[in-house]
Amino acid sequence: MTGTPHRVTSTDGVSLALHDLGGRGPEILYSHATGFHGRVWIPLAAELADRYHGWAPDYRGHGDSNGPDDGEVDWFDYGDDCLAVLDALDLPAPRYGVGHSKGGVSLLMAERARPGTFAALALYEPVVFPTAQRSEGPSILVEGARRRRAEFSSYEAALENFASKPPMNVLAPGALYEYVRHGFEPTPQGTVRLKCEPEHEARTYEGGPKHGAWDWVHEITCPVLIMAGDPNDPGPGAFMAEVTTRLPHGRFLAFEHLGHFGPLQDPPAVAAAIAAFFAGVAAAG
Repeated sequence: MTGTPHRVTSTDGVSLALHDLGGRGPEILYSHATGFHGRVWIPLAAELADRYHGWAPDYRGHGDSNGPDDGEVDWFDYGDDCLAVLDALDLPAPRYGVGHSKGGVSLLMAERARPGTFAALALYEPVVFPTAQRSEGPSILVEGARRRRAEFSSYEAALENFASKPPMNVLAPGALYEYVRHGFEPTPQGTVRLKCEPEHEARTYEGGPKHGAWDWVHEITCPVLIMAGDPNDPGPGAFMAEVTTRLPHGRFLAFEHLGHFGPLQDPPAVAAAIAAFFAGVAAAG
């Protein structure tokens, strides 16, 4: 189980933290969403630990990974991070990927760059927007990130804050604990501060419409499970069924009781769906 993270060098001289989530069996690379970090996968990975061994990086500017010196954010850099981790690990086949939101797109980028990298991918609401839905102006997510409160008096105060109000109050207690405990760090003043700076999060959201995955996702030929929360909720979930149709070997599954944070809301339910999908892929050969 994760302790001191491994270090992996990516492009732009970025040093990534890589966490061993434990388990036994074929390898899974867990890929986190914007503003989170690799250890939020611990509750879900624990559900699969009797069948799979898990690894989870902190992407650049998140968790214990530094950002580029120039502060610029390009989503293809997250794809570079994914490939750097895979190169460092040199995992035996079959390899699987599990991604959430931005993390799902990072896995798609890695598979597109090197077809056959993954035996299959299970992605929860990857940020793949139809061309007509892309916007260039400021979004609620961007503005919200820049206004995000970054500092609290203690870990306990941060945990209490997030547990008491949307949107983070929907997270399972274990996932929320991991988010706070490893997403904040002590300051010299005795407070705790977000490791992922609000400006980095905002710039990531700004870059979301620019990766153009809608236009190339049809190139992904490995089996892909696209999962989503309630399709009536605003956000990426509304487009996931349509994204699935663009994949040569796509399958769609909706969790009507969940929202965009699904893997962190109900780790057992999402893990069960992932396990069933990967088992089916393996059985099909």
